[in-house]
Amino acid sequence: MTNTAEQLAGRASRTTEGLALEHVSLTLGDGDSTVTALDDVDLTVPRGELLAVVGPSGSGKSSLLAVAGALIAPTSGAVHLDGVDVLALKGGRQAALRRERIGFVFQSGNLLPALTAMDQLRFALHVAGVRGTPGRDPRDLLEQVGMGHKAGRRPHELSGGERQRVGIARALVTTPGLLLVDEPTAALDRARSHEVVELLAAETHEHGVATVMVTHDHDVLEHCDRVVEMEDGRLSA
Repeated sequence: MTNTAEQLAGRASRTTEGLALEHVSLTLGDGDSTVTALDDVDLTVPRGELLAVVGPSGSGKSSLLAVAGALIAPTSGAVHLDGVDVLALKGGRQAALRRERIGFVFQSGNLLPALTAMDQLRFALHVAGVRGTPGRDPRDLLEQVGMGHKAGRRPHELSGGERQRVGIARALVTTPGLLLVDEPTAALDRARSHEVVELLAAETHEHGVATVMVTHDHDVLEHCDRVVEMEDGRLSA
């Protein structure tokens, strides 16, 4: 029988899975042009949760994604992903973590114009240096997001919603622990917006991904597990 100490240790280790920002601040610029983009932010997003971050333009939402995704180092504070101190990683180790364990979904899908939908995913696997597992095989994943029938199409042959679906599949193909999504419904109509966020929620829950979605679209918040608001670099529930 597992003793209480072992049970607590196992429970503690599970709680470290996901994203944790601790007292994170980010100051940009110099002198009179200094701007506090993030102001003492504390945020925990466990695996299996879809968190929406809302707030006005310039409130710090994009800076939050950049710090969480190890694209920029905060001025102070700590960033952990699955218990790993991201800021302590040096040289190529941080870049490798970003490639292999963090997925990014951009507003327009941000797909490579010359590549088909299938090749977008294959290229992502190549860059990450990993092979697709049975559950994240590129062809299977395109089927799961409803794009299997257009695996051979290039971005200019796809609608905005279809490009977003391919972008989500590309972000998920490397089985990331963290998914960062920037305004995924900005260019979509109401029906497509709901479809895209429902897809994000399903993938988040089924595969145990910690997902942070920045959005201005309050209509899709019903699909999210939690919503926080950002204003002047600070978060509030």
